[in-house]
Amino acid sequence: MKGIIDRFEGNYAVVELQGGKTINIDKRKLPMEAQEGTVIEISKSITIDNEETLKRKKEIEKLTEGLWDE
Repeated sequence: MKGIIDRFEGNYAVVELQGGKTINIDKRKLPMEAQEGTVIEISKSITIDNEETLKRKKEIEKLTEGLWDE
């Protein structure tokens, strides 16, 4: 199952799953380099999907390109 780290609240990461459901995951269970916007694969362990994270970052940059230009 894949999820996206939406934000951190205290000792937990709020993770949005496919379909819009959110869950809380203890930050200690996440890889050290996990941050907001990181795509994670949740199974027996939690790993970062670097390819999907980079893809999402590029899509967001494209969507916001020129948004604040005057």
